[in-house]
Amino acid sequence: MRVELVSTPVTVRNAAGELVLDLTRDQFRVFDNGVEQQIEDFELGGDPISAVFVFETSSRVEPLLPAVRKAAVLFSQVVLGQFGEAAILAFDDRVELLLDFHSDHERIEQVISRLPVGTSGARMQDALSRAVGMLRNRPPDRRRVILLVSEAVDRGSETPLGVILREAQLNQITIYAVGLSTAAALLRAEPQSAANSPYPPGTFPRPPLPGTVQTPTTEQQRAGQIDLLSAIALLVQMGSNAIGKNSHELLAAGTGGLYVSTFRERAIEQAISEIGGELHAQYTLTYRPKDVSPTGYHEIRVEVTRPNLTVRARPGYYLPPPERPPEN
Repeated sequence: MRVELVSTPVTVRNAAGELVLDLTRDQFRVFDNGVEQQIEDFELGGDPISAVFVFETSSRVEPLLPAVRKAAVLFSQVVLGQFGEAAILAFDDRVELLLDFHSDHERIEQVISRLPVGTSGARMQDALSRAVGMLRNRPPDRRRVILLVSEAVDRGSETPLGVILREAQLNQITIYAVGLSTAAALLRAEPQSAANSPYPPGTFPRPPLPGTVQTPTTEQQRAGQIDLLSAIALLVQMGSNAIGKNSHELLAAGTGGLYVSTFRERAIEQAISEIGGELHAQYTLTYRPKDVSPTGYHEIRVEVTRPNLTVRARPGYYLPPPERPPEN
């Protein structure tokens, strides 16, 4: 596989966290594996959006689904914009297509406002893999976006997180994630006795890190053990699953998107509005890689010449070595 064109969304904010919208092409510099590239195409706001909305509908987040359904108009109006289209996937212990790509915003809102409640499973990564496959075939003049609304927990998927990141990067797909809080769901749920808890006392919903004893303290520390960008590069190259990192954060940072954690119901609407506002205020830089290796991991670095600004772009992409022909 060879990448002829690389496109990356770029978000720029000032010291106050406000979006910066008045930069010009000559104020950007983009590097591929340390080699400066010529920016071939430059846009603010970008092409119309093709999005796949991926919702967890498991029974574990059932108390939060009313707030998600209530925000249906934000998905259609704020995220998609006037010319956007969306498909809708739901997942629990299976992945279900609720709506194929559709540009009728009213129809999109209807489907989201009626999200069903499923079982306790959560095949998040399989749902994301399907979303990537659906977006791969959208027209090249559309921006490809996945908006994931779920817990940061996967149970039962066959697709490794690294494979999802690799394919999303190669197909210019940006992943945004709204993290639902199980703690918030439990607070809103009907009280349960200890006998009805999904996990026995003293146990945890995921296995411990190799060679460690699992305690509440070690669980809190897991997220800070590996440098984020190094973890992304390793995951993409190995095509493996993450250990000790928030999968939402990895998916967003690895594709140039945004991860927003929520706790209160109002925060869900705020998170969707923030993501929608950013999507329509991004710069899109496109270049043809030159003077760099045709295989291996390519680190993308974007800089701006104006001082005191924060720049966020996808960190890179991975081109595997060509397969050897089978021996006779």
